[in-house]
Amino acid sequence: MTDTITERCEAKGLRMTGQRRTIAAVLQEAEDHPDVEELHARASARDRGISIATVYRTVKLFEEAGILDKLEFGDGRARYEDAERDHHDHLIDMNSGEVIEFVDPEIEALQERIAEKLGYRLMGHRLELYGVPLKKPAKDGP
Repeated sequence: MTDTITERCEAKGLRMTGQRRTIAAVLQEAEDHPDVEELHARASARDRGISIATVYRTVKLFEEAGILDKLEFGDGRARYEDAERDHHDHLIDMNSGEVIEFVDPEIEALQERIAEKLGYRLMGHRLELYGVPLKKPAKDGP
């Protein structure tokens, strides 16, 4: 992935206003999975004129254009990530809401084998695991 979100938007013919460019830059720099409120906080720190309504409209536009992926992890908040990020799966901590990205070659191979066994060629997938942290064992003695 060499193109930025802004470049991909322009290539798709989207009109890129200054505020849209700011939102695109915030998304490009995000290493997490921000929701609209978090995107608004980050974008309005750069441009106080950006309203939350502008962020909602912009992420919807970017999603419809295939620039962003909308992720819903069951917490009532839609989160977003660049649609062209390298493939990865998600583990969601049900206590904190933290989203951990991971790639596991064994899981990838297993999914391919399952699809083939069922008579399909796998074209893509999305895996979300939900869990709680394992408790650390109590120490024995002093």
